[in-house]
Order: sequence, then C-alpha cells, then structure tokens
Amino acid sequence: MKLVFATHNQNKLLEVKALLPKSIELLSLDDIGCTEEIPETSDTIEGNAIQKANYVSEKYNVNCFADDTGLEVKALNDEPGVLSARYAGPDKDSKANITKLLEALKDENDREARFKTAIAVNIQREKILFVGIANGAISNEERGNKGFGYDPIFIPEGYDKTFAELPLSVKNKISHRAKAMHQLIDYLK
Repeated sequence: MKLVFATHNQNKLLEVKALLPKSIELLSLDDIGCTEEIPETSDTIEGNAIQKANYVSEKYNVNCFADDTGLEVKALNDEPGVLSARYAGPDKDSKANITKLLEALKDENDREARFKTAIAVNIQREKILFVGIANGAISNEERGNKGFGYDPIFIPEGYDKTFAELPLSVKNKISHRAKAMHQLIDYLK
C-alpha cells in the first residue's frame, strides 16, 4: 500500500518510516510534487492535522495522513501548544523557540509539560483521528544532539534524559508521535 505522509520534514519522515511495516510504501509531500505550504489555520492541534490531511487527499487524490504536534507547558497555560513551531516567530526556528521557552520558564519551578501529536488519516474517503501524548518536564538547559524541535529540552516521564539524548529506538517506543503512530499502524492492519 502507498501512503503519503503530509510532511516535508525529513526528521519526521525518518522517525515514521522506522515505525511502519515494510508492506507500506511511505511517500512524502516532495514525492508527490506538493511544494506549497499547506494551510494550518486551526486553533487546535487536532484541527491542523485534519486540515492538512483533507488538503492533500482532496488536491492530490491520494491516501494520506497528516500530523500536527504541540508542546504544552503547564506553567505557561499550555503554551506554546498549537503555535509550537512558530512560538518565537514565523520562521519556525527551533533554536529560537527553545530559547524563548527556557526564558519564559527561568523563574518557574513547575516544569511539567506534555507533547501531543494528532494524526488525521484519510484513506479511501474514510477519515480517522489518532492522538498520542507523552508526559514529562522541561529541562533547565538544552541536552543532547539527537531528534529535532524541542527534543533537547523535553524529559519524558520515567527518564532522566531528554528526547535528544535518547536513542531513536527508545524514543520510538515512548514518544507522542510513536503512540499516535502505533494507533495508525493497528488501524492499517
């Protein structure tokens, strides 16, 4: 089965490919010639995932899924949330996002946070939504060089290392994206 993952993000693509069974040929937006920026105008993570999946399936007539992920920090009233990628501005600069978040938490003792991923699936006109959550906390500084986005400052519950310090094999068992992807994989079976 061919399935399009509505992303240009090669890091996300690699993470997801490692999870999917070999019977599924995963294609990216680049593979189907989609170069435009897909609108993400919803005020929820779930809404953005649905919006992207609908856009790709309708415009390109393909089976696809799209995700949206947000980091929700309790002490910041669940910010950055749906604005996680653009927290420090429209450039989607991960380093600037991390700097802004750590600055916002510099005098805060409550570092509780969670990553949430929503995956919207459009296969043969059937539409389904899966949500995965990884609870944890924000570190005081960046640690590790693996992963992407907020991984260098997110410590998953039950661990003392950030996502960026953990091997991909571990992250792919406990992350928000992995949890949502496992629901997708079960559905595809």
